[in-house]
Amino acid sequence: MNIVGRSEVRVDAFDKATGRTKYYDDLAPKDALLVRIKHSTIAHGFVKSVDISKAEKIPGVVKILTCFDVPDIPFPTAGHPWSMDPSHQDIADRHLLNRHVRYYGDDVCAVIAEDEVAAMQAVRAIEVEYEELPFVLDVQKAMEPGAPQLHEKFPNNILKHTTAAAGNYAEAIKEPGLIKVEGWYETPTVQHCHIENHGCFCYEENGRLVVTSSTQIPHIIRRVVGQAIGRPWGDIRVIKPYIGGGFGNKQDALYEPLCAWCTTQVGGRCVKLELSREECFWDTSGRQPKDFEVEASVGDDMRLHARSIKAWSNTGGYIHHGHALVLNSVNTFRWLYHTQEDAIRCEAWTVHTNGPHTGAMRAYGVPEGIWCAECLMGDIAHDMGWDGVEFRMRNAIVPGYVDEFSPSNTISYRTDGLRACVERGKRLIGWDEKRREYAHQEGPIRRGVGVALLVYKTAVAPFALETSNCQITLNQDGTFQLQMGATEIGQGADTVFCQMAAEAIGVRTEDIHIVSTQDTDVTPYDPGAYASRQSFVTGTAVKECAQLM
Repeated sequence: MNIVGRSEVRVDAFDKATGRTKYYDDLAPKDALLVRIKHSTIAHGFVKSVDISKAEKIPGVVKILTCFDVPDIPFPTAGHPWSMDPSHQDIADRHLLNRHVRYYGDDVCAVIAEDEVAAMQAVRAIEVEYEELPFVLDVQKAMEPGAPQLHEKFPNNILKHTTAAAGNYAEAIKEPGLIKVEGWYETPTVQHCHIENHGCFCYEENGRLVVTSSTQIPHIIRRVVGQAIGRPWGDIRVIKPYIGGGFGNKQDALYEPLCAWCTTQVGGRCVKLELSREECFWDTSGRQPKDFEVEASVGDDMRLHARSIKAWSNTGGYIHHGHALVLNSVNTFRWLYHTQEDAIRCEAWTVHTNGPHTGAMRAYGVPEGIWCAECLMGDIAHDMGWDGVEFRMRNAIVPGYVDEFSPSNTISYRTDGLRACVERGKRLIGWDEKRREYAHQEGPIRRGVGVALLVYKTAVAPFALETSNCQITLNQDGTFQLQMGATEIGQGADTVFCQMAAEAIGVRTEDIHIVSTQDTDVTPYDPGAYASRQSFVTGTAVKECAQLM
Protein backbone atom coordinates (compact mmCIF):
# COMPACT_ATOMS: atom_id res chain seq x y z
CA MET A 1 0.00 0.00 0.00
CA ASN A 2 1.52 3.32 -1.08
CA ILE A 3 0.28 5.57 1.70
CA VAL A 4 3.39 7.58 2.55
CA GLY A 5 3.50 10.54 0.18
CA ARG A 6 -0.22 10.51 -0.47
CA SER A 7 -2.25 13.63 0.31
CA GLU A 8 -4.33 12.84 3.41
CA VAL A 9 -6.72 14.80 5.58
CA ARG A 10 -4.84 15.67 8.76
CA VAL A 11 -5.87 13.48 11.67
CA ASP A 12 -6.42 16.57 13.85
CA ALA A 13 -8.05 18.72 11.17
CA PHE A 14 -11.70 18.36 12.17
CA ASP A 15 -11.27 19.11 15.87
CA LYS A 16 -9.00 22.08 15.20
CA ALA A 17 -11.28 23.51 12.51
CA THR A 18 -14.40 23.16 14.69
CA GLY A 19 -12.84 24.39 17.93
CA ARG A 20 -13.15 21.07 19.77
CA THR A 21 -9.42 20.81 20.38
CA LYS A 22 -8.46 21.20 24.04
CA TYR A 23 -5.38 23.28 24.82
CA TYR A 24 -3.83 23.75 28.26
CA ASP A 25 -6.02 26.77 29.02
CA ASP A 26 -9.17 24.76 28.22
CA LEU A 27 -8.06 22.04 30.64
CA ALA A 28 -7.03 24.28 33.54
CA PRO A 29 -9.44 24.14 36.52
CA LYS A 30 -11.55 27.27 36.73
CA ASP A 31 -10.64 27.73 40.40
CA ALA A 32 -6.89 27.55 39.77
CA LEU A 33 -4.84 30.23 41.47
CA LEU A 34 -3.03 32.57 39.10
CA VAL A 35 0.71 33.28 39.10
CA ARG A 36 2.02 36.58 37.78
CA ILE A 37 5.65 37.69 37.58
CA LYS A 38 7.30 40.85 38.85
CA HIS A 39 9.96 41.66 36.26
CA SER A 40 13.07 43.75 36.75
CA THR A 41 12.98 47.33 35.48
CA ILE A 42 16.75 47.56 35.00
CA ALA A 43 19.04 45.79 32.54
CA HIS A 44 21.74 44.78 35.03
CA GLY A 45 22.20 44.78 38.77
CA PHE A 46 21.39 43.10 42.07
CA VAL A 47 18.16 43.08 44.05
CA LYS A 48 19.00 44.72 47.39
CA SER A 49 15.57 44.44 49.01
CA VAL A 50 11.92 43.72 48.23
CA ASP A 51 9.00 45.31 50.08
CA ILE A 52 5.81 43.25 49.71
CA SER A 53 3.88 44.78 52.61
CA LYS A 54 1.47 46.76 50.41
CA ALA A 55 0.99 43.93 47.96
CA GLU A 56 0.14 41.40 50.69
CA LYS A 57 -2.82 43.52 51.84
CA ILE A 58 -4.59 43.42 48.47
CA PRO A 59 -7.73 41.24 48.66
CA GLY A 60 -7.31 38.02 46.74
CA VAL A 61 -3.55 37.76 47.14
CA VAL A 62 -2.64 34.33 48.51
CA LYS A 63 1.16 34.41 48.63
CA ILE A 64 4.08 36.48 47.36
CA LEU A 65 7.42 34.84 46.70
CA THR A 66 10.63 36.79 46.13
CA CYS A 67 14.08 36.00 44.79
CA PHE A 68 15.19 35.63 48.42
CA ASP A 69 12.73 32.79 49.02
CA VAL A 70 13.56 30.35 46.21
CA PRO A 71 15.90 27.34 46.50
CA ASP A 72 19.49 28.10 45.59
CA ILE A 73 19.50 25.46 42.86
CA PRO A 74 20.78 26.53 39.45
CA PHE A 75 19.22 24.61 36.56
CA PRO A 76 19.41 24.54 32.75
CA THR A 77 16.45 25.42 30.56
CA ALA A 78 17.44 24.12 27.11
CA GLY A 79 15.49 21.16 25.77
CA HIS A 80 18.42 18.87 24.97
CA PRO A 81 18.69 15.13 25.68
CA TRP A 82 20.22 14.33 29.07
CA SER A 83 23.82 13.19 29.30
CA MET A 84 25.48 11.52 32.27
CA ASP A 85 28.73 13.18 31.19
CA PRO A 86 28.85 16.61 32.91
CA SER A 87 30.83 18.08 30.00
CA HIS A 88 27.91 17.32 27.67
CA GLN A 89 25.19 18.66 29.95
CA ASP A 90 23.50 22.01 29.43
CA ILE A 91 24.94 24.73 31.67
CA ALA A 92 22.83 25.42 34.75
CA ASP A 93 22.65 29.21 35.06
CA ARG A 94 19.01 29.92 35.92
CA HIS A 95 17.13 30.17 39.21
CA LEU A 96 13.39 30.18 39.74
CA LEU A 97 13.68 33.89 40.57
CA ASN A 98 16.85 35.96 40.29
CA ARG A 99 18.73 38.26 42.67
CA HIS A 100 21.33 39.05 40.02
CA VAL A 101 19.21 40.44 37.18
CA ARG A 102 20.86 40.37 33.78
CA TYR A 103 18.32 41.92 31.42
CA TYR A 104 15.31 44.21 31.51
CA GLY A 105 12.42 41.93 32.38
CA ASP A 106 14.30 39.35 34.43
CA ASP A 107 12.15 37.46 36.98
CA VAL A 108 12.32 38.92 40.50
CA CYS A 109 9.09 37.98 42.33
CA ALA A 110 6.02 35.80 41.82
CA VAL A 111 2.50 36.67 43.02
CA ILE A 112 -0.04 33.91 43.63
CA ALA A 113 -3.59 35.24 43.71
CA GLU A 114 -7.20 34.21 43.28
CA ASP A 115 -7.81 36.32 40.18
CA GLU A 116 -6.08 38.41 37.53
CA VAL A 117 -6.98 41.78 39.05
CA ALA A 118 -5.53 40.94 42.46
CA ALA A 119 -2.43 39.40 40.91
CA MET A 120 -1.60 42.41 38.73
CA GLN A 121 -2.39 44.93 41.46
CA ALA A 122 0.03 43.08 43.72
CA VAL A 123 2.73 42.98 41.02
CA ARG A 124 2.51 46.75 40.69
CA ALA A 125 2.49 47.25 44.47
CA ILE A 126 5.74 45.33 45.08
CA GLU A 127 8.64 47.71 45.66
CA VAL A 128 12.09 46.51 44.61
CA GLU A 129 15.34 48.27 45.45
CA TYR A 130 18.24 47.58 43.10
CA GLU A 131 21.99 48.03 43.11
CA GLU A 132 22.21 49.09 39.49
CA LEU A 133 25.27 48.12 37.41
CA PRO A 134 26.49 49.17 33.96
CA PHE A 135 25.04 47.15 31.10
CA VAL A 136 26.18 46.19 27.61
CA LEU A 137 24.06 45.22 24.61
CA ASP A 138 26.60 44.99 21.80
CA VAL A 139 28.49 41.71 21.36
CA GLN A 140 31.77 43.29 20.30
CA LYS A 141 31.71 45.72 23.23
CA ALA A 142 30.77 42.95 25.66
CA MET A 143 34.06 41.18 24.84
CA GLU A 144 36.23 44.22 25.50
CA PRO A 145 38.31 44.49 28.71
CA GLY A 146 36.40 46.33 31.40
CA ALA A 147 32.96 45.53 29.97
CA PRO A 148 30.20 44.72 32.51
CA GLN A 149 30.61 41.10 33.59
CA LEU A 150 27.40 39.01 33.55
CA HIS A 151 28.60 35.61 34.76
CA GLU A 152 31.70 34.96 36.86
CA LYS A 153 32.43 31.68 35.06
CA PHE A 154 32.79 33.34 31.68
CA PRO A 155 35.48 36.06 31.54
CA ASN A 156 34.89 38.83 29.00
CA ASN A 157 31.36 37.46 28.72
CA ILE A 158 32.53 34.75 26.30
CA LEU A 159 30.53 31.59 26.84
CA LYS A 160 32.63 29.68 24.34
CA HIS A 161 35.08 30.28 21.50
CA THR A 162 35.89 27.59 18.95
CA THR A 163 38.15 27.48 15.90
CA ALA A 164 38.56 24.92 13.15
CA ALA A 165 40.34 24.81 9.82
CA ALA A 166 40.92 22.47 6.91
CA GLY A 167 43.43 22.66 4.08
CA ASN A 168 46.04 25.37 3.82
CA TYR A 169 43.79 28.40 4.07
CA ALA A 170 46.60 30.94 4.48
CA GLU A 171 48.17 29.88 1.18
CA ALA A 172 44.94 29.39 -0.74
CA ILE A 173 43.60 32.87 0.06
CA LYS A 174 46.80 34.45 -1.30
CA GLU A 175 47.13 32.48 -4.54
CA PRO A 176 48.13 34.81 -7.39
CA GLY A 177 45.53 35.61 -9.99
CA LEU A 178 42.59 35.13 -7.64
CA ILE A 179 40.03 37.71 -6.59
CA LYS A 180 39.64 38.21 -2.86
CA VAL A 181 36.19 39.11 -1.55
CA GLU A 182 35.25 40.23 1.98
CA GLY A 183 31.90 40.87 3.61
CA TRP A 184 30.20 41.69 6.91
CA TYR A 185 26.65 40.48 7.48
CA GLU A 186 24.31 40.76 10.44
CA THR A 187 21.10 38.97 11.39
CA PRO A 188 18.68 40.34 14.02
CA THR A 189 16.78 38.63 16.79
CA VAL A 190 13.37 37.29 15.77
CA GLN A 191 10.39 36.26 17.87
CA HIS A 192 8.37 33.14 17.01
CA CYS A 193 4.94 34.75 17.60
CA HIS A 194 3.13 31.42 17.89
CA ILE A 195 -0.60 31.98 18.30
CA GLU A 196 -0.74 30.39 21.76
CA ASN A 197 1.39 32.14 24.37
CA HIS A 198 3.45 30.23 26.91
CA GLY A 199 1.42 28.75 29.74
CA CYS A 200 1.10 25.86 32.15
CA PHE A 201 -0.71 24.78 35.31
CA CYS A 202 0.37 22.49 38.12
CA TYR A 203 -1.13 20.73 41.12
CA GLU A 204 -0.12 18.06 43.62
CA GLU A 205 -1.70 14.61 43.59
CA ASN A 206 -0.71 11.68 45.80
CA GLY A 207 2.53 13.38 46.74
CA ARG A 208 3.51 13.99 43.11
CA LEU A 209 3.46 17.14 41.00
CA VAL A 210 1.32 17.12 37.85
CA VAL A 211 2.33 19.76 35.29
CA THR A 212 0.20 20.42 32.21
CA SER A 213 2.12 22.56 29.77
CA SER A 214 2.13 23.96 26.25
CA THR A 215 5.54 22.48 25.44
CA GLN A 216 7.42 20.70 22.69
CA ILE A 217 9.46 18.58 25.13
CA PRO A 218 7.31 16.96 27.87
CA HIS A 219 9.86 14.32 28.91
CA ILE A 220 12.64 16.91 29.17
CA ILE A 221 10.34 19.27 31.10
CA ARG A 222 9.87 16.48 33.64
CA ARG A 223 13.61 16.22 34.18
CA VAL A 224 14.25 19.99 34.36
CA VAL A 225 11.39 20.57 36.84
CA GLY A 226 12.89 17.88 39.06
CA GLN A 227 16.33 19.45 38.81
CA ALA A 228 15.07 22.97 39.50
CA ILE A 229 13.08 22.24 42.64
CA GLY A 230 15.22 19.40 43.98
CA ARG A 231 12.67 16.61 43.56
CA PRO A 232 13.22 13.10 42.13
CA TRP A 233 12.21 13.03 38.49
CA GLY A 234 9.74 10.25 39.28
CA ASP A 235 7.85 12.73 41.47
CA ILE A 236 6.99 14.75 38.38
CA ARG A 237 4.29 13.98 35.82
CA VAL A 238 4.05 16.17 32.71
CA ILE A 239 1.04 16.28 30.41
CA LYS A 240 1.28 17.96 27.01
CA PRO A 241 -2.12 18.60 25.41
CA TYR A 242 -2.63 20.08 21.96
CA ILE A 243 -0.28 23.02 21.46
CA GLY A 244 -0.86 26.24 19.54
CA GLY A 245 2.53 26.45 17.89
CA GLY A 246 6.09 26.40 19.19
CA PHE A 247 8.75 26.75 16.45
CA GLY A 248 11.53 26.15 19.00
CA ASN A 249 10.38 28.72 21.56
CA LYS A 250 8.74 25.94 23.55
CA GLN A 251 11.91 23.86 23.46
CA ASP A 252 12.88 25.44 26.77
CA ALA A 253 11.73 24.78 30.32
CA LEU A 254 10.80 28.42 30.76
CA TYR A 255 8.17 28.62 33.49
CA GLU A 256 7.17 25.06 34.32
CA PRO A 257 9.74 24.86 37.17
CA LEU A 258 8.47 28.10 38.77
CA CYS A 259 4.85 27.01 38.38
CA ALA A 260 5.61 23.66 40.02
CA TRP A 261 7.44 25.31 42.92
CA CYS A 262 4.56 27.76 43.47
CA THR A 263 2.26 24.77 43.83
CA THR A 264 4.40 23.43 46.66
CA GLN A 265 4.15 26.80 48.43
CA VAL A 266 0.33 26.77 48.56
CA GLY A 267 -0.23 23.25 49.83
CA GLY A 268 -0.46 21.55 46.46
CA ARG A 269 -3.33 23.69 45.16
CA CYS A 270 -3.56 24.11 41.41
CA VAL A 271 -1.78 27.20 40.14
CA LYS A 272 -1.74 28.50 36.58
CA LEU A 273 1.01 30.61 35.04
CA GLU A 274 0.63 32.20 31.63
CA LEU A 275 2.53 34.93 29.83
CA SER A 276 1.17 37.96 28.06
CA ARG A 277 2.27 38.61 24.49
CA GLU A 278 4.54 41.39 25.76
CA GLU A 279 6.20 38.98 28.19
CA CYS A 280 6.72 36.50 25.36
CA PHE A 281 8.79 39.12 23.56
CA TRP A 282 11.10 40.02 26.42
CA ASP A 283 11.07 36.89 28.57
CA THR A 284 11.17 33.94 26.17
CA SER A 285 13.95 32.91 23.84
CA GLY A 286 13.98 34.52 20.40
CA ARG A 287 16.42 33.69 17.63
CA GLN A 288 20.01 34.62 18.45
CA PRO A 289 21.23 37.75 16.64
CA LYS A 290 24.55 37.09 14.92
CA ASP A 291 27.37 38.98 13.24
CA PHE A 292 29.40 37.39 10.44
CA GLU A 293 32.73 38.38 8.92
CA VAL A 294 33.46 36.36 5.78
CA GLU A 295 36.26 36.11 3.28
CA ALA A 296 36.72 34.18 0.05
CA SER A 297 38.97 33.92 -2.98
CA VAL A 298 37.65 32.96 -6.40
CA GLY A 299 39.16 32.41 -9.83
CA ASP A 300 38.00 33.36 -13.32
CA ASP A 301 36.70 29.79 -13.74
CA MET A 302 34.02 30.49 -11.08
CA ARG A 303 35.73 28.12 -8.64
CA LEU A 304 36.17 29.03 -5.00
CA HIS A 305 39.70 28.48 -3.69
CA ALA A 306 39.37 29.52 -0.04
CA ARG A 307 36.64 30.58 2.37
CA SER A 308 36.60 31.91 5.90
CA ILE A 309 33.85 32.73 8.39
CA LYS A 310 33.94 34.39 11.79
CA ALA A 311 30.66 34.41 13.71
CA TRP A 312 29.60 36.15 16.91
CA SER A 313 26.35 35.06 18.54
CA ASN A 314 24.48 37.08 21.16
CA THR A 315 23.00 34.72 23.75
CA GLY A 316 21.67 37.57 25.93
CA GLY A 317 21.58 37.41 29.69
CA TYR A 318 21.41 33.62 30.00
CA ILE A 319 22.75 30.64 28.12
CA HIS A 320 19.73 28.53 27.20
CA HIS A 321 20.87 26.78 23.97
CA GLY A 322 24.24 28.47 24.02
CA HIS A 323 27.04 27.69 21.60
CA ALA A 324 25.23 25.01 19.62
CA LEU A 325 23.30 27.62 17.64
CA VAL A 326 26.26 29.50 16.22
CA LEU A 327 28.04 26.21 15.50
CA ASN A 328 25.06 25.24 13.35
CA SER A 329 25.36 28.55 11.52
CA VAL A 330 29.06 28.06 10.86
CA ASN A 331 28.68 24.40 9.89
CA THR A 332 25.93 25.21 7.41
CA PHE A 333 28.07 27.91 5.81
CA ARG A 334 30.83 25.30 5.56
CA TRP A 335 28.71 22.44 4.19
CA LEU A 336 26.88 24.19 1.37
CA TYR A 337 29.84 25.23 -0.80
CA HIS A 338 33.30 23.75 -1.20
CA THR A 339 36.64 25.04 -2.43
CA GLN A 340 39.09 23.37 -4.81
CA GLU A 341 41.69 22.91 -2.08
CA ASP A 342 39.16 22.24 0.71
CA ALA A 343 40.68 25.33 2.31
CA ILE A 344 38.35 26.76 4.91
CA ARG A 345 38.72 28.48 8.27
CA CYS A 346 35.93 28.81 10.85
CA GLU A 347 35.77 30.70 14.12
CA ALA A 348 32.78 31.19 16.39
CA TRP A 349 32.01 33.01 19.64
CA THR A 350 28.93 32.93 21.84
CA VAL A 351 28.76 36.03 24.03
CA HIS A 352 26.62 37.26 26.91
CA THR A 353 25.02 40.69 26.80
CA ASN A 354 22.30 42.35 28.87
CA GLY A 355 19.75 41.75 26.15
CA PRO A 356 16.88 39.24 26.36
CA HIS A 357 18.04 35.64 26.44
CA THR A 358 17.93 33.85 23.10
CA GLY A 359 17.57 30.25 22.04
CA ALA A 360 16.04 27.80 19.62
CA MET A 361 14.04 28.91 16.62
CA ARG A 362 13.04 27.02 13.50
CA ALA A 363 16.13 25.39 11.91
CA TYR A 364 18.29 26.18 14.96
CA GLY A 365 20.91 28.60 13.63
CA VAL A 366 20.89 27.29 10.07
CA PRO A 367 19.00 30.19 8.40
CA GLU A 368 21.57 32.69 9.64
CA GLY A 369 24.50 30.68 8.28
CA ILE A 370 22.71 30.03 4.99
CA TRP A 371 21.78 33.70 4.63
CA CYS A 372 25.42 34.64 5.18
CA ALA A 373 26.65 32.08 2.64
CA GLU A 374 24.08 33.16 0.05
CA CYS A 375 24.81 36.85 0.53
CA LEU A 376 28.47 36.16 -0.14
CA MET A 377 27.78 34.03 -3.22
CA GLY A 378 25.23 36.52 -4.53
CA ASP A 379 27.60 39.45 -4.06
CA ILE A 380 30.41 37.63 -5.88
CA ALA A 381 28.17 36.58 -8.80
CA HIS A 382 26.74 40.10 -9.13
CA ASP A 383 30.10 41.84 -9.01
CA MET A 384 31.67 39.41 -11.49
CA GLY A 385 28.68 39.43 -13.85
CA TRP A 386 28.21 35.67 -13.52
CA ASP A 387 25.04 33.61 -13.68
CA GLY A 388 24.12 33.04 -10.01
CA VAL A 389 22.89 29.50 -10.63
CA GLU A 390 25.94 28.41 -12.60
CA PHE A 391 28.32 29.91 -10.02
CA ARG A 392 26.57 28.15 -7.16
CA MET A 393 26.33 24.79 -8.92
CA ARG A 394 30.03 24.85 -9.76
CA ASN A 395 30.87 25.04 -6.04
CA ALA A 396 27.92 23.32 -4.32
CA ILE A 397 28.17 20.20 -2.20
CA VAL A 398 28.32 16.93 -4.17
CA PRO A 399 27.20 13.36 -3.37
CA GLY A 400 29.74 11.35 -1.41
CA TYR A 401 30.74 14.24 0.83
CA VAL A 402 31.44 13.15 4.40
CA ASP A 403 31.98 15.80 7.04
CA GLU A 404 35.33 14.93 8.61
CA PHE A 405 35.84 18.23 10.43
CA SER A 406 35.22 16.47 13.72
CA PRO A 407 36.35 12.89 14.44
CA SER A 408 32.93 12.12 15.97
CA ASN A 409 31.00 13.54 13.03
CA THR A 410 29.45 11.09 10.57
CA ILE A 411 27.19 13.49 8.66
CA SER A 412 27.23 12.69 4.95
CA TYR A 413 25.61 13.86 1.72
CA ARG A 414 24.44 10.76 -0.13
CA THR A 415 22.06 11.87 -2.89
CA ASP A 416 21.87 14.87 -5.17
CA GLY A 417 18.35 16.21 -5.04
CA LEU A 418 19.90 19.68 -4.98
CA ARG A 419 20.92 19.75 -8.63
CA ALA A 420 17.72 18.14 -9.84
CA CYS A 421 15.72 20.71 -7.86
CA VAL A 422 17.71 23.63 -9.24
CA GLU A 423 17.43 22.41 -12.85
CA ARG A 424 13.69 21.96 -12.52
CA GLY A 425 13.36 25.36 -10.87
CA LYS A 426 15.27 26.98 -13.74
CA ARG A 427 12.88 25.47 -16.27
CA LEU A 428 9.72 26.36 -14.36
CA ILE A 429 10.73 29.95 -13.70
CA GLY A 430 12.22 30.50 -17.15
CA TRP A 431 15.53 31.48 -15.61
CA ASP A 432 17.63 31.78 -18.77
CA GLU A 433 14.92 33.58 -20.73
CA LYS A 434 14.22 36.08 -17.98
CA ARG A 435 17.90 36.84 -17.46
CA ARG A 436 18.22 37.73 -21.12
CA GLU A 437 14.99 39.73 -21.04
CA TYR A 438 16.01 41.71 -17.94
CA ALA A 439 19.64 42.26 -18.92
CA HIS A 440 19.36 45.82 -20.25
CA GLN A 441 16.67 47.58 -18.24
CA GLU A 442 16.49 51.26 -17.50
CA GLY A 443 14.31 53.46 -15.34
CA PRO A 444 13.41 53.41 -11.64
CA ILE A 445 11.38 50.17 -11.76
CA ARG A 446 13.14 47.01 -12.91
CA ARG A 447 12.55 43.26 -12.75
CA GLY A 448 14.91 40.50 -11.83
CA VAL A 449 15.24 36.85 -10.84
CA GLY A 450 17.15 35.48 -7.89
CA VAL A 451 18.41 32.19 -6.54
CA ALA A 452 19.33 30.86 -3.11
CA LEU A 453 20.20 27.37 -1.91
CA LEU A 454 19.82 25.60 1.42
CA VAL A 455 21.43 22.63 3.10
CA TYR A 456 20.06 21.22 6.34
CA LYS A 457 20.61 18.17 8.48
CA THR A 458 17.99 16.40 10.52
CA ALA A 459 18.30 15.52 14.22
CA VAL A 460 21.14 16.29 16.62
CA ALA A 461 23.22 13.12 16.23
CA PRO A 462 26.14 12.57 16.45
CA PHE A 463 26.59 15.52 18.82
CA ALA A 464 23.93 14.23 21.24
CA LEU A 465 22.05 11.01 21.79
CA GLU A 466 19.05 10.49 19.53
CA THR A 467 16.43 8.02 20.70
CA SER A 468 12.74 7.53 20.13
CA ASN A 469 10.05 5.04 21.04
CA CYS A 470 6.71 3.96 19.63
CA GLN A 471 3.96 1.76 21.02
CA ILE A 472 1.27 0.12 18.86
CA THR A 473 -1.67 -1.81 20.28
CA LEU A 474 -4.03 -4.02 18.27
CA ASN A 475 -7.62 -3.13 19.12
CA GLN A 476 -10.36 -5.75 19.28
CA ASP A 477 -12.01 -4.41 16.13
CA GLY A 478 -8.83 -4.83 14.05
CA THR A 479 -7.75 -1.19 14.19
CA PHE A 480 -4.59 0.01 15.89
CA GLN A 481 -3.75 2.42 18.70
CA LEU A 482 -0.56 4.40 18.12
CA GLN A 483 1.13 6.11 21.05
CA MET A 484 4.13 8.41 20.68
CA GLY A 485 6.38 10.40 22.95
CA ALA A 486 7.04 12.67 19.97
CA THR A 487 4.95 15.81 19.98
CA GLU A 488 2.54 17.24 17.47
CA ILE A 489 2.93 21.04 17.66
CA GLY A 490 1.06 21.96 14.50
CA GLN A 491 3.54 20.62 11.94
CA GLY A 492 1.50 17.56 10.96
CA ALA A 493 3.68 14.93 12.64
CA ASP A 494 0.73 12.86 13.91
CA THR A 495 -0.63 12.48 10.38
CA VAL A 496 2.78 11.43 9.06
CA PHE A 497 3.18 8.84 11.84
CA CYS A 498 -0.25 7.40 11.06
CA GLN A 499 0.66 7.11 7.38
CA MET A 500 3.95 5.39 8.21
CA ALA A 501 2.31 2.92 10.58
CA ALA A 502 -0.50 2.18 8.13
CA GLU A 503 1.86 1.46 5.24
CA ALA A 504 4.17 -0.74 7.33
CA ILE A 505 1.27 -2.77 8.76
CA GLY A 506 -0.71 -2.82 5.53
CA VAL A 507 -3.92 -1.09 6.57
CA ARG A 508 -5.65 2.22 5.84
CA THR A 509 -4.55 5.46 7.53
CA GLU A 510 -7.98 5.74 9.17
CA ASP A 511 -7.35 2.37 10.88
CA ILE A 512 -4.55 3.99 12.92
CA HIS A 513 -5.79 5.90 15.97
CA ILE A 514 -3.01 8.09 17.34
CA VAL A 515 -3.00 9.52 20.85
CA SER A 516 -2.20 13.14 20.06
CA THR A 517 -1.30 14.23 23.58
CA GLN A 518 1.58 13.11 25.77
CA ASP A 519 1.71 12.05 29.42
CA THR A 520 5.13 11.17 30.82
CA ASP A 521 3.58 8.58 33.14
CA VAL A 522 2.38 6.43 30.24
CA THR A 523 3.85 7.82 27.00
CA PRO A 524 6.96 6.13 25.56
CA TYR A 525 10.07 8.27 25.92
CA ASP A 526 10.96 10.77 23.23
CA PRO A 527 12.92 13.99 23.76
CA GLY A 528 10.39 15.96 21.71
CA ALA A 529 9.94 18.14 18.66
CA TYR A 530 13.12 19.88 17.53
CA ALA A 531 15.81 19.72 14.81
CA SER A 532 13.34 18.44 12.19
CA ARG A 533 13.97 15.05 13.75
CA GLN A 534 10.55 13.49 14.10
CA SER A 535 9.80 12.23 10.58
CA PHE A 536 13.28 10.71 10.31
CA VAL A 537 14.19 9.63 13.85
CA THR A 538 10.78 8.95 15.37
CA GLY A 539 9.49 7.78 12.01
CA THR A 540 12.11 5.03 12.07
CA ALA A 541 10.75 3.87 15.42
CA VAL A 542 7.22 3.92 14.00
CA LYS A 543 8.25 1.88 10.98
CA GLU A 544 10.12 -0.74 13.02
CA CYS A 545 7.35 -1.02 15.58
CA ALA A 546 4.70 -1.32 12.86
CA GLN A 547 6.69 -4.00 11.07
CA LEU A 548 6.86 -6.00 14.31
CA MET A 549 3.09 -5.61 14.68
